Amino acid sequence: MGRPFTRDGRGDPVQRSDGQNLATSSDEYLVGRVAQGDAQAFRVLTDRHLDRTVTLARRVLGGAADAEDVAQEAFLRLWQHAERFRPAEARFSTWFYRITVNLCLDRKRRPVHDTLENVPEPVDPSLDAVALVERSELGRLVARAVDDLPERQRAAISLCYDAGLSNAEAAAAMEVSVGALETLLVRARRALRATLAPLAPSDAQDGRRSRTGGPR
Repeated sequence: MGRPFTRDGRGDPVQRSDGQNLATSSDEYLVGRVAQGDAQAFRVLTDRHLDRTVTLARRVLGGAADAEDVAQEAFLRLWQHAERFRPAEARFSTWFYRITVNLCLDRKRRPVHDTLENVPEPVDPSLDAVALVERSELGRLVARAVDDLPERQRAAISLCYDAGLSNAEAAAAMEVSVGALETLLVRARRALRATLAPLAPSDAQDGRRSRTGGPR
């Protein structure tokens, strides 16, 4: 099926003959249509979730390399196995991002020679708001600090902040308890503060010292 999530710039209609407007349909309705082979529904889901999926993959992998490949594989899994989704058990985003995280973790466990066979093009930095921030020097430093976190902490941060999942949804996507997810977030934030605190502007550091009484 080639690149299953390549966007079609021809402006194909998303109004079905049965009157259902796919553009405003829920993810859960759309994945049901995908399970029946509906390519238009698949295209709408792709447009909705591609940017966040690439961002999530980039975060979990610790960089841009392989992120697009993982996203393509995740959408291919969606196309091939949409019937496995159970709306009574989870939201679509929770289910789909779990697939993405697992693909990332699997890829990181591969031998190095397997991951270097097909090096993808760099991810377009204009994909999302996070990438726009990363164009600034501070943004690059923050991104580097996140990339240096352990992979499960990166996944927790990305699911909650990039993908916008609640703690419960992110925990389900990672197949851990909410308590374990929150522990990962606490550790990640602590590590980021330790890394980034020395980079804060001097006036901000002076303000913190004055509030705490400063050195004596």
